Amino acid sequence: MLRRFRKKYIIIALASLFLVACQAGERKLSEDDGDKRKVKIAYAQSGKPMAWTDENGEPAGYDVEVLKRVEEKLAGYEFEYIGTTDDDLLIGVEQGKFQVGVKNAFFTEERDKKFIYPKEFLGLSSIGLVVKSEDKELDTLDAFAKAGKTLVPIAANSAQYTVIQEFNDENPGNEVKLVAGDTFSVDVVQWVNEERYDGGIMIEGPFAENVLVEGALYEEFKDDVVYNEFSVIKTWPLFNNKEQQFADDYDQALKELKKEGVLSELSEEFYGRDLFDVLDEVER
Repeated sequence: MLRRFRKKYIIIALASLFLVACQAGERKLSEDDGDKRKVKIAYAQSGKPMAWTDENGEPAGYDVEVLKRVEEKLAGYEFEYIGTTDDDLLIGVEQGKFQVGVKNAFFTEERDKKFIYPKEFLGLSSIGLVVKSEDKELDTLDAFAKAGKTLVPIAANSAQYTVIQEFNDENPGNEVKLVAGDTFSVDVVQWVNEERYDGGIMIEGPFAENVLVEGALYEEFKDDVVYNEFSVIKTWPLFNNKEQQFADDYDQALKELKKEGVLSELSEEFYGRDLFDVLDEVER
């Protein structure tokens, strides 16, 4: 009888140990067990105020600051920020050189096949047409297309190209003249001001930084070119396809940040307006 009792006790003890081990194995990386996972976060440096490297060599910008707040909530992670180009970011995240990349990225079906899009979007971005002041009435893609105006070429792997292509698909017979460019980095303001093209697509933040703020590169053009917003679009971080757990942990942290109003505060700080005020009108 005693031997049978001891055998039963040993089986129960072993089962308990096995259950504890399984629970430990399933523990999320976000829990602080003293051993943080180091992950590489790539950010495109050409996108002030979304992301850039400041005068001290430190990562800065809306996208970067949101991820810093995410890191504060994920005790099991340590983020390393790496500034790079748009092309290197996309290739690097796809190949696993970086675990995540931020570049004011929109959603596209093509990218959805290569990366993990989390459930929670990172922020909102104003996108618009840059035209000469005398063409300021061309404040929509429809008006721009009807006027037969020419558009600065856009890199085919840019989400901005997809935005215009989607408009053209939805408006047969009134398409914007869309030409694929060779690179992400195109000097839209300069090309429009020189009248090489009638208009170009830009994000509001970079337009303001390059034209409207005191001491801007093209401050001299502020009366010659205008920015006409035609849409506000959600932006996302791009996760490597093997980083589903990391994406899930990010989602949990970002939900909390949104509830706390942190993203609205950062939008005000970096964009000069709370883009979340128009979230109900955002279609993309």
